[in-house]
Amino acid sequence: MKLNKVMCTALCLCALATSVSASGSHDGMAMADDTPLVVATIGMIEDAVKNIGGDDVRVVALMGAGVDPHLYKATAGDIKKLNSADLILYNGLHLEAKMSDVLAKLAQERFVVAVAEGIAENRLPFEESEFDPHVWFDVMLWSKHAVKAVYDSLCRLVPAKKDAFTMRYNAYQNELKALDAYIRERTNSLPKSKRVLVTAHDAFNYFSRAYGFEVKGLQGVSTATEASTRDMQQLADFIAERKLPAIFIESSVPHKNVKALQAAVQARGFSVSIGGELYSDAMGDAGTPDGTYVGMLKHNIDTIVSALSK
Repeated sequence: MKLNKVMCTALCLCALATSVSASGSHDGMAMADDTPLVVATIGMIEDAVKNIGGDDVRVVALMGAGVDPHLYKATAGDIKKLNSADLILYNGLHLEAKMSDVLAKLAQERFVVAVAEGIAENRLPFEESEFDPHVWFDVMLWSKHAVKAVYDSLCRLVPAKKDAFTMRYNAYQNELKALDAYIRERTNSLPKSKRVLVTAHDAFNYFSRAYGFEVKGLQGVSTATEASTRDMQQLADFIAERKLPAIFIESSVPHKNVKALQAAVQARGFSVSIGGELYSDAMGDAGTPDGTYVGMLKHNIDTIVSALSK
């Protein structure tokens, strides 16, 4: 049976309203309230927003566990979230390299903050013609600048909640001070001669400077930089000569290069073990201890000390 013209018009209007409602919602779900939406690129920033913002904001991270931000490209779903956001927070310093154009365009019309780009240049390691973006590995530097930028942005976004944000910010800062002290305590349990960290890519410069480790990365600061055969051979020589007990894989970087490095060391008559998996550019799974910034760094230092002390 054919529908009359009036009924067809009514159905079309209903469908259009449903479509507009869905497109205006966050993450495809209807909004239950007017709580501001914050979109963060990486989990470390998301964690700061959760700790400072509490229930006064909602936060979504674009890149979850095991995702490499150096190579990440925004999806259609990401663009939808970004366009729905009241505040967009990203690391900067070329970490989210493939998203640079998208973020720059959004910054012209939306509230967008690069949390790590307020750090003085003399505090930033300079590698391969670019600044190292992995600031979160120096807990106090991350706390002083990036976490402070998150706090300032939330206060600007929701001025009426500044007192609540301040209370949570101070509590989170105390938690980060305790984390820094824990890393130093665990580091001090390891003889200085054993504080040599070899990883998949050169993400641990801030960690090296803050906590007194010598670090070597197979790939460069960005995972977009491929390790050459010469790099592989030189690093294998270094490991064999220093008789390092362990090298480390990373959760967000394919493991094949580190395993090839292990084989190259073996060919030199020395056996080096894979000391464990470290979190570098992404945290662990959501809902686990390693899925928090504090848990991620505790996991790393415990894994490093355990493997290198053998």
